Amino acid sequence: MSSRQRVPVAVLGATGTVGQRFIALLDRHPWFNPIALTASERSEGKTYRDATRWVQASPIPKQVADMRILPSEPPLEAPLVFSALDASVAYDVESSFATSGAVVISNAKSHRMEKDVPLVVPEVNPEHLEIARGSRYAPGAIITNPNCSTIGLVMALKPLWDRFGLRRVSVTTMQAVSGAGIPGVAGYEISDNVIPFISGEEEKMESETQKILGSVQSGGVTNAKLALSAQCHRVPVVDGHLLAVSIELERKTDREKMIEAWENFTAEPQSLRLPTAPSHPLRYWHEDAAPQPRLHRDLDGGMAVSIGRLRPCSVLDYKFACLSHNTVRGAAGGALLLAELVVARNLLQGVAKASMPTG
Repeated sequence: MSSRQRVPVAVLGATGTVGQRFIALLDRHPWFNPIALTASERSEGKTYRDATRWVQASPIPKQVADMRILPSEPPLEAPLVFSALDASVAYDVESSFATSGAVVISNAKSHRMEKDVPLVVPEVNPEHLEIARGSRYAPGAIITNPNCSTIGLVMALKPLWDRFGLRRVSVTTMQAVSGAGIPGVAGYEISDNVIPFISGEEEKMESETQKILGSVQSGGVTNAKLALSAQCHRVPVVDGHLLAVSIELERKTDREKMIEAWENFTAEPQSLRLPTAPSHPLRYWHEDAAPQPRLHRDLDGGMAVSIGRLRPCSVLDYKFACLSHNTVRGAAGGALLLAELVVARNLLQGVAKASMPTG
């Protein structure tokens, strides 16, 4: 393909919160060109402009505003498919696209824990992508983005896991209302309130973290031996999930070495200079009252994870706070970076990294 061509991509579930983030982030993306958008039956045939209750700060990109909404079924003439579908319909739809030969980058929970489906955070476990080469869908594939709160957690844990080892982790989340989608949580329920339950969220954080930090063996993943307890809460914040984390290390160390591990952390997306990769995936803040969603969620375009308040824990070893943007790094932006890594690792049939435009 020409060095100026971009990979044709489709977005499934393009009218929802995460689908809209995909559309906004794909606008003028140097590698990917959105050519097809899908949504529910009630939106089929409408223009994207008319079908969408647009809630992003930027206007609807001109390239897609007048595209007609298509049904969520193959073929869509796109070798790469981004899925922002609700989990209630995602399983069968994503399977049908992967069976047809497409590589599906999914933000839904439906396939995450299957043996031949990689569950990947690009800076944490890029080697897990190789599972897709031998999956039941080959040459197609389903590659999954983790739960939004899991992503911030594993990003913060990765340098500590590698350098010091981890035995136990306890995490309490304070999750933004945008994580509930559109229309989301009713204003009367969330105003002046905290809701200490998000269906399935605690179980996903616990099981997904163990898979992501696990090792590839025999075409699948052997889960990490890590005890993890999660408690999840919905709070009246628009964007940004804040986590309070306590950890027990395998090898004792001091506070300065832990901060150094975070501040010096880079990984494959940074070495490959992928378009969506933040230059510094982890930022440590030394101020007492950091990180905060309103101040730090948009760092590096919403792709960096902010960490702060590292201090001794009287029950385990240390405790800290970390923050990630749930609909950018935790959803569409993380999936977009994952797709870039798929291309860079030559997992997309007929598309090589060397052929991608650089500007």
